[in-house]
Amino acid sequence: MIVCQNCKSQQPDGSIFCSECGTQLPLINSAQTQKFSPNTDQLQISGPYANQIPKQTGTWISLHLLDSGNILAFSEQLEFTLGRLSDNQPIEPDVDLSPFKAFDNGVSRLHAVIKNIEGSAILIDLGSSNGTYVNGIRIMPNVEQRLRHGDIVALGKLKMQVVLS
Repeated sequence: MIVCQNCKSQQPDGSIFCSECGTQLPLINSAQTQKFSPNTDQLQISGPYANQIPKQTGTWISLHLLDSGNILAFSEQLEFTLGRLSDNQPIEPDVDLSPFKAFDNGVSRLHAVIKNIEGSAILIDLGSSNGTYVNGIRIMPNVEQRLRHGDIVALGKLKMQVVLS
């Protein structure tokens, strides 16, 4: 756990910003930042998750799963649903979170949608059973919530940090 120096709240390891007050958290010794070279389009990455970060350009949003350290990057779709697969489910989510213990964490089959609307990332809860939270505050179902870089989103208990490019 990381302790925020501003408000003293405990944050999950790997968090970049405090979910309570928004203060940038100190970097852990093993953490490395992404470095962009102005002369090339290639992303240069080092650190413990270097092999998991997609080396694509044009990514508009990434979701850093705090429990596993995995990063899901989205570049082509301007709208995608988040949820988990289930047997005999007629409609499937665009992003299956089942490999990240989605069922155990209370993620619904069609939990939420993220949209890119005029360059802004918008999150909408799709009437999920266990709710969607942004920085610890439950959002209302079917109501647009604008996301900012560093926000902590929880689908049920599955927490992820928003990285906007």
